[in-house]
Amino acid sequence: MDSIFSAIRSLRFRRGPQRLLGGIAGGIAHRTGMNVWLVRLLVFLSFLLPVVGIVLYLIIWILTPWQDGRIPLERSLNKRPPAR
Repeated sequence: MDSIFSAIRSLRFRRGPQRLLGGIAGGIAHRTGMNVWLVRLLVFLSFLLPVVGIVLYLIIWILTPWQDGRIPLERSLNKRPPAR
């Protein structure tokens, strides 16, 4: 499982420094050089597509690293209950 998360980090795509919610649109704008508000508008318009927009955004959100490289899905999978 670590190799999957390492591969995700190697893509060098991070949540953008200009975040409103999850930072996905900011990350796309930062990576592509597009205006962040245009990307936010396109992401918002994708939410109008039946299921695809929101589901895809959530999947990207749990797999996209923060600026420091932490991935939300990886952190939630690594949480183990304390030993008794």
